[in-house]
Amino acid sequence: MKLYDTPKIKNFCLLGHGNSGKTSLAEAMLYTSGNTDRMGKTQDGNTVMDFDPEEIKRKFSISAAAAVCEWNGNKFNVIDTPGYFDFVGEVQEALSVSDAAIIVLSGKSGLTVGAEKAWQYTEEKKLPKIIFINKVDDERVDYYKVLDSLREKYGKRIAPFQIPIRDGEHITGFINVVEMEARKFDGDRTVTASMPEGMDEDVMPIREMINEAVAESSEELMERYFAGEEFTLEETYAALREGVASGEIVPVLCGSAIHKLGISSLMNAINAYFPSADNGGEMFTAVKPNGDETRRKVSVDDPLAAFVFKTVSDTYVGKLSYFKVYSGTMTPDTTVYNANTETTEKIGKLYALIGKKQIEVERLNAGDIGAVTKLVKTNTGDTLCTPNSPVLINNIEFEKPNMEMAIYPKNKGDEEKINAGLQRLMEEDKTFEVINNTETHEQIIKGLGEQHIDVIVSKLKSRFGVDVELKDPKIAYREAIRKAVKVEGKHKKQSGGHGQFGHVWIEFEPCESEELIFEEKVFGGSVPKNYFPAVEKGLRESMQHGVLAGYPVVNLKATLTDGSYHPVDSSEMAFKMAASIAFKTGLEQASPVLLEPIGKLQVITPNEYTGDVIGDINKRRGQMLGMNPNNDDTTTIIGEIPMSEMNKYSTDLRSMTHAKGSFTFEFECYREAPQNITEKVIANS
Repeated sequence: MKLYDTPKIKNFCLLGHGNSGKTSLAEAMLYTSGNTDRMGKTQDGNTVMDFDPEEIKRKFSISAAAAVCEWNGNKFNVIDTPGYFDFVGEVQEALSVSDAAIIVLSGKSGLTVGAEKAWQYTEEKKLPKIIFINKVDDERVDYYKVLDSLREKYGKRIAPFQIPIRDGEHITGFINVVEMEARKFDGDRTVTASMPEGMDEDVMPIREMINEAVAESSEELMERYFAGEEFTLEETYAALREGVASGEIVPVLCGSAIHKLGISSLMNAINAYFPSADNGGEMFTAVKPNGDETRRKVSVDDPLAAFVFKTVSDTYVGKLSYFKVYSGTMTPDTTVYNANTETTEKIGKLYALIGKKQIEVERLNAGDIGAVTKLVKTNTGDTLCTPNSPVLINNIEFEKPNMEMAIYPKNKGDEEKINAGLQRLMEEDKTFEVINNTETHEQIIKGLGEQHIDVIVSKLKSRFGVDVELKDPKIAYREAIRKAVKVEGKHKKQSGGHGQFGHVWIEFEPCESEELIFEEKVFGGSVPKNYFPAVEKGLRESMQHGVLAGYPVVNLKATLTDGSYHPVDSSEMAFKMAASIAFKTGLEQASPVLLEPIGKLQVITPNEYTGDVIGDINKRRGQMLGMNPNNDDTTTIIGEIPMSEMNKYSTDLRSMTHAKGSFTFEFECYREAPQNITEKVIANS
């Protein structure tokens, strides 16, 4: 593959809702540019970008995939992303190395939640963007309705650079408003055609908007605009490029990815409006090992700094690390420094990517994206750099997983294989976590939703050969007492020879400490001091299993007040047993209660769904703490809910808010459980 200099490289990602046609658009771009010789289809499972077996089986994208696309002397690094929200970590990886984005809308679905989220991501990252309205050749598509919804949501920044040409119910081409040229669909090509009559009413307002944008780019052009002078095409493109770069202009283009209509026009627009990898000499910020910030150019003249944004376990080549060269040049057979792990790595062969196809390259210049295999100590988020000039590039802030399931092997002896598989999957997916709950003795997997966890389980079977089953995680309840009692504990056993004798009186009372508070107020030596530790040990061991349902006991104070001993038969073991007997008796008499874990919930939801969210919190035995309006027509709702009521909340919140809500949930405290819950837990214990 040809080697490209930094100013000739453009990095962008494809964003949008599931089923909007992102993967098909990537396929069409690769085919139109001649980088592939066939046009794959998602439904047939033969696209370049959806090459993972899970993607082929499910017929939608699960992972971000990169591909090189060469167009008119430039190199496009295209990153296709999943549209389903359970895989947002892949979107965050793509956004971390993209300099621009194409938001893909289905003309049939219009402005969906996924498209709105895509817009939000690009705004947060300050990325230039183009909106591509896909599937416009479908007779059910109302292009102007979609356009109106975009303008209503995002205002005058929305700039339709193309106006569809209709023949009855069908769109047969479009007018390029920038160049004032008609283009007709001819099979899978787009050809120049004569301007249709009767479309001035649609075209001229858009053309005027473009002229205004050009005029606003300088005082000289503004004067010429008021003087009624026409701008040259070169002036128009320069002004629009500046407007797109600043985010003041968001071009809207249209076409059909599956039928390859309007693809070359889109690629020409990418060439014309998207920034190159060096962004006109812009600098990026990194951090030195001592914490000081440093600024570097995206240039081959600065020292090497490359950011690993994705890790894949490839069946054939092993661990594959995707990276972007921010500065300097990455070359094969060199040693680089990992600034995160403070270790060195040997770079073997370098590859450009077209989906799963790896094309060996002689080097990768600043701004380029590629991959390297078999890095031992390097993971997603690490920075590789020149050993004598180490820096750290800002890591990716991944979405926190908030859905938990307990995982069990279906076959005995599979535990090691499961653990190895989960570790490998965690390397690949930073929104997936595994926790070993030492209290409930369960292995917990955490993901972003049911679909996410289902894919993890499926990968465990297909890639690591293990079957597992999922269960709702056990709830870590606690037990406590409500009143103070004084009880006797006596352990006496005679079995020939030395016997066993331990005798104690202990006062039990509630307290605030989760750990046992043990005191002694023994007078006259009725219990020798050397047996005090045995009494305390007996109590601590007993506290691991309460009298109601066998859960650990908390908030307990125990005071040893009296007792007796035998000079021959008493022992530490005997006093330990006596303390255990006193513990059981005391708790049964002290009005024991079950405590359930309570978590603090924070939900951010559009204002229109606040009633549904609050109603749902009440149904879950929750308690409202407050509501705070935000500046973007959303509200933050704060409440406390028992953790036992939060199973699969991520799925339920998506349903309630049409996937527009988000939440965090963290353990807060323990509180007394209602009687009906206590009875249910005791019955199941």
